[in-house]
Amino acid sequence: MPPRLLPLAAALLLSFLAVLSSLPAQAQSKRDTAASAALQQRMDAAEKHYRDAMLAEDEEAAARASSAALSEMKAVIEACSKQRGCSVPTMLATYERLLKATPQLGEEVFDDEGEDPIDEGDFASADVPESANAASLLSEDGQRFVRMVQFNPAVQAGIRRWLTDMRPSLMDSYENYRYMQHLMSPSFKRSGLPEALLFGIMAKESNGKVHVGSRAGAVGPLQFMPATGRRFGLGNDGTGFDTRYDPRASADAAAAFLNERMAGLGNSIELSLAGYNGGEGRAARVYRESGGRSFWDADVYNQFPAETKDYVPMVIAAAWLFLHPKEYGIRWPRVSTRQATLQLAQPASIYELTICLGNYGSRDGYMRALRNLNPRWEADTTLPAGTSLNATARIAWLYRFNCRGGKRAELAKQLVASNVQSALVRVGPMTNPGDATASAPTQDAAPPPRPVKPAKPKTHKVQRGETLSSIARKFDCDLAGIAKANKLKAPKYAIRPGQRLTLAGCGG
Repeated sequence: MPPRLLPLAAALLLSFLAVLSSLPAQAQSKRDTAASAALQQRMDAAEKHYRDAMLAEDEEAAARASSAALSEMKAVIEACSKQRGCSVPTMLATYERLLKATPQLGEEVFDDEGEDPIDEGDFASADVPESANAASLLSEDGQRFVRMVQFNPAVQAGIRRWLTDMRPSLMDSYENYRYMQHLMSPSFKRSGLPEALLFGIMAKESNGKVHVGSRAGAVGPLQFMPATGRRFGLGNDGTGFDTRYDPRASADAAAAFLNERMAGLGNSIELSLAGYNGGEGRAARVYRESGGRSFWDADVYNQFPAETKDYVPMVIAAAWLFLHPKEYGIRWPRVSTRQATLQLAQPASIYELTICLGNYGSRDGYMRALRNLNPRWEADTTLPAGTSLNATARIAWLYRFNCRGGKRAELAKQLVASNVQSALVRVGPMTNPGDATASAPTQDAAPPPRPVKPAKPKTHKVQRGETLSSIARKFDCDLAGIAKANKLKAPKYAIRPGQRLTLAGCGG
């Protein structure tokens, strides 16, 4: 895959200008002028090939063609640095034109090689330490977190769990977080809280799945209960959307909650996490009655429920691994996260987009990224043409190839509309194959009665897992009609299990 353009351009510019500055100033010969002109022609041709690559039939062809064009540009710049009279800055300006003209094809879109910035960025050149305390390798933010928690056997047991049977969940959590990092991390940084703590909470609460809910009623990436959410500004925003599902809003609320708890709990991350999971009132009472002793004091620890005793070290363990990946043999997945906006050229649901986008550049495809970045929309809701969705540069690029129309988009629409009932053929009652009287029809036999088509029900009781869109498809109803009949507000169309819906606008 092609290298990152901006870092390459910057590095080449510095090295090549140094070479040029060392050359003696001599008048250009006609041969030098002609050679420089030929290099410029090659660069112009390579730029054209790069732009033409974006018109290739599919993303694989585009990637190959653009890679070849970039390799040619690199060769031209190297030749230019050795040619008297050739302007390297002029050649490098081509990169800037490409980035401005085709921003969706910037350095992250095709760069599947190299290391993730978080994986290696802060300590790529450092030796891996023998001790567990790698504070010297960490950023200031990471060092602060290391100083604030205890790295004890309970946390080490949590690390063991994350690295064994829970490793897939840890990797999924990281990948999901990377798509939302620009929305969530600023809240913790503004509040003076370590980003690693945010990752640890999110990994334990939801694995970074925005639409997760618990039996107790907690929802969202950071699992706020309704009452706690309301206290920190979360809830119905007036359109029917619950902002507990919103990554940015939930991170703001979590940062405010934790700072409030830490202020009253001796700045203890462990006790604040215990309050986050086991109830802030309980944490405050235990802290007060114990005289401010540590969460790990046996008398304090044993006053919390089993879930909280598990929760606190597991959050700290996930945060620790976020800060020390190399030490534990973790290689985080590459994630292209450069932000972009995708505007639908035709009606589609997130399910349809997931199918037509494919999984180029991603092991699992892009449904989770689209859902997390657009929490307001249900995955099966058909969105009208012109709807703007939050996405990444790569997703927007794949959409242009595969989802604006054509066979892949039609296939996605067909698959999403399909259901089991449509596959069933009803031809009347079955006969016993062993019944000799039924082995051959006679001419006098009366034709079987035509099946009576059951009448459409007038109401429906909502079952767990159903959405308004799925109910509308099941009973051949118009989504807008059924929503209006039941006074449900777009775009959330919030319904609950056990609710009785009036089936208006349904087919005969």
